[in-house]
Amino acid sequence: MAAPSANFVPYDDRDGWIWLDGKMVPWRDAKIHVLTHSLHYGSCVFEGERAYDGAVFRSNDHSKRLHKSAELVGYKCPVPVAELDKIKLEVMEKNGLADCYIRAFSWRGSEMMGVSAQQASIRTCVAVWHWGNYFADKNKGIRVTMSDWKRPSPETIPSAAKAAGLYMICTMSKHKAEAEGFSDALMLDYRGYVAELTGANVFLIRDGAIHTPTPDCFLNGLTRQTVIELAKARGFEVIERHITPEELSTFSECFITGSAAEVTPVAEMAGHHYKPGNITGALADDYSQLVRGKISLEQIRASAKVA
Repeated sequence: MAAPSANFVPYDDRDGWIWLDGKMVPWRDAKIHVLTHSLHYGSCVFEGERAYDGAVFRSNDHSKRLHKSAELVGYKCPVPVAELDKIKLEVMEKNGLADCYIRAFSWRGSEMMGVSAQQASIRTCVAVWHWGNYFADKNKGIRVTMSDWKRPSPETIPSAAKAAGLYMICTMSKHKAEAEGFSDALMLDYRGYVAELTGANVFLIRDGAIHTPTPDCFLNGLTRQTVIELAKARGFEVIERHITPEELSTFSECFITGSAAEVTPVAEMAGHHYKPGNITGALADDYSQLVRGKISLEQIRASAKVA
């Protein structure tokens, strides 16, 4: 295990409040039993969100996806979508945060142990904390290696769910990448096509057109969807298709998207080098303004027509 940095603060030893099963709980007291079913069998579902200037970006869409993920892994989130949206704001206010990361999640409790957990309770939690750039070298472009692991077939996993168990190979891939001096790892899918990074979707640019893998065996990220809307509003051609790793050398720009990563340029991926250019810069700027309510898609479309 790598040695912690000087400013390292463990997540279980912080000040603040967490919403847990209907109550605001002091941060250090938000605990569960060691025999919690989802801890052993990976069925926790979660959302990673960001709030800007006191507003949670696409909060309702995130809450709906949490419910959908729970359904896909076989249970029902007990907290209604509208209530989840409200709770997020209440936890932010309780912690005095207007710009922050939000983690809402549900899981099977500790009443049963074994593969079957038909009588286990379903628990829900919302936590918020300050989280700056996901990548320390975000602005200059990150370096990405190739993962040893592939995204599996949707016939083997519920690939449309944002479920904890599906991230095991992501953590393994990212740990190895960081140990080798990279920021992240690119994962291919089970067919050998370009899929995603360990926690972000990928976009590649060639001759003014934006190419992005078809999300048919990995998560169709909400930030991904937003950036595609922004790109189309600017008049850029967006092509969703299967991309082979042999094509990576033919693109001039590359960037990734995610709630934590936002829009992050890529300087190197799987041995190929890219230079953050005008398209990446424009979309990163548009996204930054959109999430803070400083610009709308309609305004971007109007400005693109004038230009």
